[in-house]
Amino acid sequence: MKTFPTLVLAGVAILGALFTITDISAQTEKGDKVIKDGSVVSFEYTLSDEKGEVIESNKGKKPMTYTHGESQIIPGLEKELSGMSEGAEKNIRVKPEDAYGPVNPQAFQEVPREKLPAEAQKVGAALMARSPQGQPFPVRVHEVKEKTVVLDLNHPLAGKTLTFDVKILNVQQAEAAK
Repeated sequence: MKTFPTLVLAGVAILGALFTITDISAQTEKGDKVIKDGSVVSFEYTLSDEKGEVIESNKGKKPMTYTHGESQIIPGLEKELSGMSEGAEKNIRVKPEDAYGPVNPQAFQEVPREKLPAEAQKVGAALMARSPQGQPFPVRVHEVKEKTVVLDLNHPLAGKTLTFDVKILNVQQAEAAK
């Protein structure tokens, strides 16, 4: 028969093991809420340009959702979101080379004026064009000449440093999100 002190020590050892298991499970649960490759992430954001002017925001609207590590958002933003936890907020500045790239001077195309509706023949007018594969993409009127119009085929945010104010709303691992 064991003596009282031995039973107490055995009980403490068992309780210690239980606390360790509880601590590990709490860490695992918290670890599952950290953004890593394969995480399905929902977040809200406000996007501003280098002058601080708001370009767009989804605050109070449907959150942006993507799978981390699958290049579904711009690389600079994805890199900065990595390791963030659910509920975290961050101000992220993304340079053009990590966003939509620099302005490509070869992405300007001159077309005859008669190819465009009269109301679209104004500098700054935004139009939708289609790629050879049929994908729509935005173009802007850069310059209007006597017989032609110069279209800018660059992404509207090309060449811009972008600032994202983000709040992580939900993080799920891919298998849990299905």
